[in-house]
Amino acid sequence: MATDARLRALVAVADTGSVHAAADRLMVTDSAISAAIAALTREVRVPLLERQGRGLRLTPSGLTYAGYARAILGMHDEALAAARGDADPEHGRVRVAAVTTAAEHIVPPLLTTFRARHPGVEISLEVGPSDHIWGLLSEWRADLVIAGRPPRSLAAAIRAIRPNALVVVGAPGTPGAPGALSLTWLMREAGSGTRATCEALLASLDADPPTLTLGSNGAVVAGSVAGLGVTLVSRDAVTRALAAGDLVELAVPHTPMSRPWHAVTRPRATAVAELLVRHMLTADEPAGRSWREPRKRRASPVRSAGSGT
Repeated sequence: MATDARLRALVAVADTGSVHAAADRLMVTDSAISAAIAALTREVRVPLLERQGRGLRLTPSGLTYAGYARAILGMHDEALAAARGDADPEHGRVRVAAVTTAAEHIVPPLLTTFRARHPGVEISLEVGPSDHIWGLLSEWRADLVIAGRPPRSLAAAIRAIRPNALVVVGAPGTPGAPGALSLTWLMREAGSGTRATCEALLASLDADPPTLTLGSNGAVVAGSVAGLGVTLVSRDAVTRALAAGDLVELAVPHTPMSRPWHAVTRPRATAVAELLVRHMLTADEPAGRSWREPRKRRASPVRSAGSGT
């Protein structure tokens, strides 16, 4: 049977791209990594490593197996945390993952009040673009995700929703549409949900302005303040800049765009994740910024076989 250490060695090679880098990450020798993957290879009965110059890399089969290994390890980690958390939620662990904007502006005050009420809970937070964050949930490496709407293909449960509006902003004196549509638009990194929404907005306006990718939420906001260009951003991220007059909200068709924040778990949440969700729903938040339970959808009427959809 494959051991936890062997699977972690395989995932480390897939993540870092080499046996040597994987060994550095896990603080073992190169030969230990190679031996672990050799043992897995004997079990799987297909090559998992192949030569690349003087080094080694994963084969296509190795990369496929590594994807399953991530899920196995994540599920095992969650199983341990769930068992311990069910016994004593106040001293359990919760792994939170959030997209950059939420992590910078929504999550910190939430975790501050949660820790004040539940000081014994161990919390970890991973931050990244939306495609990475949803991947963590699908691979059982996160217990609670705070982001936009989850992908339809993901087996998940929406536990709470918070209002969020996307607005176009620029430095004072920046014109609204149509003038803004010929200015430089500052973009988030690839994989960002806000970037995808911005691209869809420009396409709907039949606009093709020059763009500049700055790679983070903080960078696009700072760039807009400096007059580098305009950007589509969560109003939560620019509340202070708008109040201070460092930025102005621009009149652009189809904006503001309602894109609520979603707190999402797998269908069966851990006891500690449930504890955090309950805190979200009862925390004292400013008017219009509180979390609420999602509305229950009405059951769709039963249709006869062969009817249209």
